[in-house]
Amino acid sequence: MTHHDCDAVAVEAADHAMRNWQGDDQAPVRIGSDAHKQLFCHMLLDTHNPYKPAALAWPILDAQTLQRVVSLPIWDIAVQTEERAMRRVHAYADTVRDPLLNEALVMDGGEEARHKVVLGKLVAAYGIDLAPEPSYEASADPEWGWLVTGYSECIDSFFAFGLFESAKRTGYFPVELVETFEPVVQEEARHILFFANWVAWYRRQLRWWQRPLFALKVLRVWLFLIWERIGIAKGLDDRGVMQDANFALTGDQQIGLDLGLKEMLDLCLTEDRRRMDGYDHRLLRPTFVPRMARFARLFVR
Repeated sequence: MTHHDCDAVAVEAADHAMRNWQGDDQAPVRIGSDAHKQLFCHMLLDTHNPYKPAALAWPILDAQTLQRVVSLPIWDIAVQTEERAMRRVHAYADTVRDPLLNEALVMDGGEEARHKVVLGKLVAAYGIDLAPEPSYEASADPEWGWLVTGYSECIDSFFAFGLFESAKRTGYFPVELVETFEPVVQEEARHILFFANWVAWYRRQLRWWQRPLFALKVLRVWLFLIWERIGIAKGLDDRGVMQDANFALTGDQQIGLDLGLKEMLDLCLTEDRRRMDGYDHRLLRPTFVPRMARFARLFVR
């Protein structure tokens, strides 16, 4: 076996390990228990894919495809979102004293930082001009920042799963470019799976009088995210260029994919299930956004 063949086998093994994980035993797990915490933390830690952004191969694009990539109104916001996510996750991790949970959160934040590096390699490879990054202000409440990042990823990842698969099926992007980004997309599936289980576990660690306060904070986060997407989803950046923070929800229209809303929701639901299927069935799945998508389908012809 050649060195290249060994590398290919290692990459395939890491990819499989990232998508498929079962706990050491299959005994029932009570949500909120220490066993539950062990399960969702080890899921994230054990499925880490050690790919290096510098080693990713960026295919040479023809002029038309290159223009498609360069003209997407997402690159500034994508880079800034990953930076904010990394900072918020690490800020919350700094407040967590539990060694295992802290390790998992640090891993999560490190993967967010790596996503930014991947995007940086992409924009450099294809000559995409980015606006200067803004100054990032730390939240006075690290838990708030962690909740905003987690729930925001639950929204964006759900729709990104369908959008990514649709772009792959239609050939809008070359197969090589799709394959390069595939590990990043699956990492987001792991992140929201971890987050959904953390929320359920954390809620049960709170005292009875703290739970209504936490529920109120979660409601405020959702209102903030809705306001962010409706009120400032589209706006001009410093260079007068339209940036779209809502691209995951509207990208099928913007990149010209011929899908109706019902078909797009169905694809998102299918892809969400597929990307979660390989993980231990005792882990809770993110349900709020898929539930809202199923509800929306009732009113779409």
